[in-house]
Amino acid sequence: MQLLLDSAIIDDAIKVSKWGWVYGATTNPTLLALSNLSPEKTLLKMSKCFKGPVFYQLIGKTIDSMESEAKLASDILGKKLVLKIPATELGFLATNRLSKTFTCAVTSIFTPAQAMVAHVSGACYALYYHNRAKKLLTNGKRLASELVKVLKNTSTKVVAASLKSPEEVVEARLAGVSILSTSYKVLSEMVQHDLSDSALQDFNQKGIGLISQ
Repeated sequence: MQLLLDSAIIDDAIKVSKWGWVYGATTNPTLLALSNLSPEKTLLKMSKCFKGPVFYQLIGKTIDSMESEAKLASDILGKKLVLKIPATELGFLATNRLSKTFTCAVTSIFTPAQAMVAHVSGACYALYYHNRAKKLLTNGKRLASELVKVLKNTSTKVVAASLKSPEEVVEARLAGVSILSTSYKVLSEMVQHDLSDSALQDFNQKGIGLISQ
């Protein structure tokens, strides 16, 4: 299982990198627009924060422009780059071409059929929006488990994004998703519970250890 940061804010990346249990990061054009640095500088700094991948979403509107953009991203991120490519007709064409050179993820997947096409197009990852699917699809709560089932025994892994709470992270994991990307806020909330704090207070007040407190 891997937990990823869904952000392009460098302060967020620096904070979670110090925790040691956040593996990499996902970005998108909207998140990059929130950074106070250029996309180039943001991606470079992000890559230095994580041992795992940094996902970058292509915005080109033609195959040739997407290929040129992919090369620019590769110059910045090197082997850590995962190209996010939208699940559109053009996107699948681009995935089929670019996956021969780059590690690719098809993003904005909303059906199991799209996930299947992502796999046969050469994508290593199929990325879906958990919260958005629940809100917008009649069968949205089943999407995660259906994606996991159709991609079982393939080389394409499901990635859950748009996880708006620790509870949704758990939902996706229980559905079988092993790569989960969420915000700094949600990641920080995952380690917290009032009962954990109160138990620690009891231990500190009543117990002893090898060092004095």
